Amino acid sequence: MCYSFSASKDQEVCALCVAEKFFSPTRTRREGRYTFPNGYTSFWNDCISSGLRGGILIELAMRGRIYLEPPTMRKKRLLDRKVLLKSDSPTGDVLLDETLKHIKATEPTETVQTWIELLTGETWNPFKLQYQLRNVRERIAKNLVEKGILTTEKQNFLLFDMTTHPVTNTTEKQRLVKKLQDSVLERWVNDPQRMDKRTLALLVLAHSSDVLENVFSSLTDDKYDVAMNRAKDLVELDPEVEGTKHSATEMIWAVLAAFNKS
Repeated sequence: MCYSFSASKDQEVCALCVAEKFFSPTRTRREGRYTFPNGYTSFWNDCISSGLRGGILIELAMRGRIYLEPPTMRKKRLLDRKVLLKSDSPTGDVLLDETLKHIKATEPTETVQTWIELLTGETWNPFKLQYQLRNVRERIAKNLVEKGILTTEKQNFLLFDMTTHPVTNTTEKQRLVKKLQDSVLERWVNDPQRMDKRTLALLVLAHSSDVLENVFSSLTDDKYDVAMNRAKDLVELDPEVEGTKHSATEMIWAVLAAFNKS
């Protein structure tokens, strides 16, 4: 979901949903950090929650529903510019449309960073708690269950049962993993402006959610090092510079800038 929510062949299954559900091994290869097995939600990784909201904003921008206000002499920086409504026509996805409704109803308008905070519920203003998107991970998982990519199971943990969503469509999982691996290996272009926009967004969001390492964990040591170094070079580019280049998707770089600042 979240990126893209429609799950068509080149746009499917959201950056962070894929990252969380598909790319998490039992233990990360380089650091030895244990995580839940495939299908469990990583509640302690707060970056994923924020990353999902960033992915929602990127998806809405790519679908032509929102955009950043044009730069002015006073507001040149990506993080100073407000998110504006371009079209309020429904997308057909509940989470996207819920976010779109919030953006339409908000006055004055807010920045990308503020919207990520509002959608995650990280605000001290009690009057703005209404903008929080609740149960996003579970709603995304249920959406993928309906698409036949995940399934639903119950696991018993002594005193309580936990709902899990293991992957059933391993072919789709491997296709997406390979697509990301190829983007920084065989198909590396060393220029984000020449990359597929959704692949670029997927890399940025997976990095921002602290799960990018898991995408490359199945590679050999040599390829792993190359992939991680190239991905690192990519996400360490200056969003302010990249966002102004011809054909750049400003929202991708604005979301990266928001995570870099947080």
